[in-house]
Amino acid sequence: MHTGQARMIVKEWIHDYGKKNQTYIGAYYSGSTLHLSDEDPLPPHSDMDVMLVIDDSEPREKLGKFRYKDLLMEVTILTWPELESVEGVLASYHLASSLRVNTIIDDPSGRLVRLQDQVEKLFPKREWVELRCHKVRDRIEAGLQHIDPERPLHEQVTAWVFPTGIMCHLILVANKQNPTVRKRYLAAREVLSAHGLQDFYPKLLALLGCTHLSPSQIERYVDRLEQLFDAAANASVTPFLFRSDITPEARVIAIEGSRSMIHQGNHHEAMFWIIATYARCHTILAADAPDIHQRLFSDFEEMLRHLGVSSHEALKKRADEGLQLLPELWAVTEKIIQANECQMS
Repeated sequence: MHTGQARMIVKEWIHDYGKKNQTYIGAYYSGSTLHLSDEDPLPPHSDMDVMLVIDDSEPREKLGKFRYKDLLMEVTILTWPELESVEGVLASYHLASSLRVNTIIDDPSGRLVRLQDQVEKLFPKREWVELRCHKVRDRIEAGLQHIDPERPLHEQVTAWVFPTGIMCHLILVANKQNPTVRKRYLAAREVLSAHGLQDFYPKLLALLGCTHLSPSQIERYVDRLEQLFDAAANASVTPFLFRSDITPEARVIAIEGSRSMIHQGNHHEAMFWIIATYARCHTILAADAPDIHQRLFSDFEEMLRHLGVSSHEALKKRADEGLQLLPELWAVTEKIIQANECQMS
């Protein structure tokens, strides 16, 4: 399927479903497909990210991943109060990234067009880039400093791996790029290489503890994850925020997408989403199918031993290593910002 076909299907969904909501304002694209032209093939392991905006004061749970006319979509609902302040949008690295270019699908009131126009003009200004980077750094520090030893191990792993992965977002935000989710390490590697900072990348990757693992070892983790994923997707009842990432519809991204990265030689870069998905699956199973959770937990423990993070003490030590790397990461961030500033002047 070409991206243009996918976008037509999205528009059909918005017409058929989105406008049935009386508070509907409009919709725009987000995520990793923003840079694709209509003629580009839609990557087989990607979904179409859509932000549906409603005129409401209370945030609602995202609709998540689902298939519509054979297209995998992920729909997030935003309320207008989250967007009405241009300054608030510019300060949010997730919101600003999607609105830095015209990604609007539908805007009957014209409010989104006016907002996007203002964001596009101010997005590349250094003061806003630096502010967004500071907010990313704050998220990293807050996450790595608070791994609760009282939580189950799989939840502690989630609490560690995501702020560790946000280090990649700091590099991407400094370079005014989309803070992609699953392929964040691959994207960060490309940015560092483009700026002649590739020597820093191994330090970033080393925090995951996977640099000594071979492609075949990592593919075995995916083979085991496949069984775990299917079990969690089948048992899932509890409404976790990430629930739509562990569904039959999302399987192509978590399993086939990880295998694709491994086969392309990006096996270490694939590990972030493999770890995150393992931990999330066990969170679901611990709540909704504890017998399966216990039966399959040894595979997860084995992977954690290979990564060197099989206990709270080891996770805390690795988190501290991440915090110790932050000053050097910030120096790299400033070099990227400065290089982009020089290119603009």
